[in-house]
Amino acid sequence: MDIVHASLRRRPGGTAEANEAAQAVDALWAHAEPGDGLQHAYAEPADDRIDLLLYLLGRDPSDRPDRPDAVRRAYGLIARSHRSSPALHRGYLPPRPPQAKDRTAG
Repeated sequence: MDIVHASLRRRPGGTAEANEAAQAVDALWAHAEPGDGLQHAYAEPADDRIDLLLYLLGRDPSDRPDRPDAVRRAYGLIARSHRSSPALHRGYLPPRPPQAKDRTAG
């Protein structure tokens, strides 16, 4: 299992909603695809962002070599959820693409 930590920055002037953690997790599950390998998601709001922990299936030795690593799969899921979820789109800036290679142990 791979664990990826990511954050979405709150839009300027945005304020926290009472149930935003649940809304974020629901959006992730609603937009997850089998290739994402999502097993569990956790969200924790902060003043200027929402932190996300995504637990993803690890790579299997038989996986195709072109299968995205955990960080890229997490980014794809978060970006897709942000585009499609009115609550995420309204409350948070779009996620930034990952810059570094996957540093998780798998």
